[in-house]
Amino acid sequence: MIVVMYIEGIPNRNSPPAVFLRESYREDGKVRKRTLANVSKLPSETVDDLKILLKGGKAVEDLE
Repeated sequence: MIVVMYIEGIPNRNSPPAVFLRESYREDGKVRKRTLANVSKLPSETVDDLKILLKGGKAVEDLE
């Protein structure tokens, strides 16, 4: 099974958008998605860093 994790923002009428860490997968030929964590309260810089990590980026620069 192939599982893809991603960050998704969901609009909220009169409030800031909700931001979720989600995964998508196939089950019986249908695409499903599951919410793993609500990351709405994290600073936006942290959410941006998570997006980079999920795309295969580096968490920290080389320390040399």
